[in-house]
Amino acid sequence: MHPALHQVSRPAYPLSWQARAFNLALMVSIKPVLELAPVNPFTMRIMDRLYKAAGVLLERLPGFVAVEAVHFGHFDGEWLRAGRGLDEDRAMLYLHGGGYCFSSAQAHRPLTWRLSRMARRPVLAINYRQGIDHDFEHCRDDALTAYRHLLELGYPPENILIGGDSAGGHLTLITLQAIRDAGLPLPRAGLCFSPWTDLSCEGASYQRNRFRDPMFSARAVAHLARYYRRERDPYHPLISPLHGDFSGLPPLMITAGSTEVLRDDSRRVAQRAHDQGVHVLYEEWRGMPHVFQMFALWLPEAKMAYRHMARFVGMVERGEVPAKRAA
Repeated sequence: MHPALHQVSRPAYPLSWQARAFNLALMVSIKPVLELAPVNPFTMRIMDRLYKAAGVLLERLPGFVAVEAVHFGHFDGEWLRAGRGLDEDRAMLYLHGGGYCFSSAQAHRPLTWRLSRMARRPVLAINYRQGIDHDFEHCRDDALTAYRHLLELGYPPENILIGGDSAGGHLTLITLQAIRDAGLPLPRAGLCFSPWTDLSCEGASYQRNRFRDPMFSARAVAHLARYYRRERDPYHPLISPLHGDFSGLPPLMITAGSTEVLRDDSRRVAQRAHDQGVHVLYEEWRGMPHVFQMFALWLPEAKMAYRHMARFVGMVERGEVPAKRAA
């Protein structure tokens, strides 16, 4: 589909019975609720509480995972360390998803502890400011503060990864651009899982996958986009990083499910970054739901995805994927 990309991968694993069952469960439970629920401050607060509860119910942390709280004044976060033998000279900054209106670092522990084990380093996951009382600038500034914190702790930028899912993937991209524009040294690489990159919601997959996406309806995503961006221009790079400047950014790994309504948010941003000189690995996983890496307790495909991430990180750190390429 995108022959010009540095690397396109469509893992050819057969869809597992676990994935089929999980998708069906989402289709008959979560998707109808999100389709019918109005988008307003009350429902967003309810969603936030449900996400926090889900993070606890989804999976209990294994005993080898250590969690340490950290505070940054007007926001907080946590360090996760999955086992011993991690490289403490390396770190990953993680930016959780949730439509910029709900969820938390704590709710994303099923994902972040696996990232720590995958990348063999501690992960700093932050609770950036979000919700209707805050804006894209607040989220970006909090992520930038956390990145500066890592630099102040002595982590070399080439030993830092930045990652995020959904809205956190959006935040990962605008944070990388903010790091570059602030004249700070860039991290080694960025990883985006089902990133929400176009808040105009104009990707073709919003229509093509509206019945195939097991979790989200196009209507629900579009309503949430209008709710959070309010009267702001949906084509502004801060609102929709799809339209941003990617020149000079480090290598990116971007993943999405083939049936997501947000699939083209990933496809198009991968192509744009590539066209502006960034090394991009775009992986499109057949039949996977939004941010399927979160559900590795049940989905064999999610477990495989972490192995793919580890391979990408290893290639980047060994210099097999250069930090920059000619546009």
